[in-house]
Amino acid sequence: MCKILKSFLLIITITIIVISPVSCNRSYLWKSVTNGESLVQVSTIDALLNGVYDGVIDFKSLKEYGDFGIGTFDRLDGEMIGYDNKFYQIKSDGKVYQVSNEMATPFAYVTFFDIDNKMKLPNNIDFKKLQEYLDTVLPTDNIFYAVKIEGTFNYMKTRSVPAQQKPYPSLTEATKNQPEFEFNDVLGTIIGFYSPPYVSAVNVPGYHLHFITENKDSGGHILDLRINEAVAYIDETSQFMMLLPDSESDFYKIDLSQDKQKEIEEVEK
Repeated sequence: MCKILKSFLLIITITIIVISPVSCNRSYLWKSVTNGESLVQVSTIDALLNGVYDGVIDFKSLKEYGDFGIGTFDRLDGEMIGYDNKFYQIKSDGKVYQVSNEMATPFAYVTFFDIDNKMKLPNNIDFKKLQEYLDTVLPTDNIFYAVKIEGTFNYMKTRSVPAQQKPYPSLTEATKNQPEFEFNDVLGTIIGFYSPPYVSAVNVPGYHLHFITENKDSGGHILDLRINEAVAYIDETSQFMMLLPDSESDFYKIDLSQDKQKEIEEVEK
């Protein structure tokens, strides 16, 4: 366990607790993670926007922090979706692949999902209306939520970014040639998170959602949708922890002082 801790410099919670990277005493951290109320994030969205795509933690280690989440893979090789303690890779060919413990991620966020709220969603609403509806039922905009939606969709549009080669381009450049996929009358599951506005330099503010078909043969990062009939499950995650890459990574060499909000909006669309 010490080996895992040495690969990260800081573990930060919403209360700004910093734990020594050489310490093996993780009792406080572990209690917070395993109680199902914590969102654990690897790296930052601004680092990803700047082209920091090398994997920094393998999935065997990531699973210790959560069994439910989204993210990407080493070299930006596809979209990650995880639930029910299984992780999947949706590559740029639109197909779904199993994720091995040895594979790594440069950016992900996970939790141990439990249900705090369940609701039937209005029929025949699009992606914008879905987000507006969820805004009305979440108790506050100021904490994190894990979101799981199961149902049938009249329409679903997704994307998956192909693996990149060094020197890595920025995320906005990498997504310019992203393959997009469209589905009609499809059954499947949406997995993702809501993040509050004040974390815009750390994560995607608002909703960041991925999709996988019921038979687990396709999916991706959601660009648009229209719900036929679906049920949403919400997990309130009021604790936030972040694992930052160590000094050997490109994370130490980039300028993270610039406002990247416009770039986030561009790549999310």
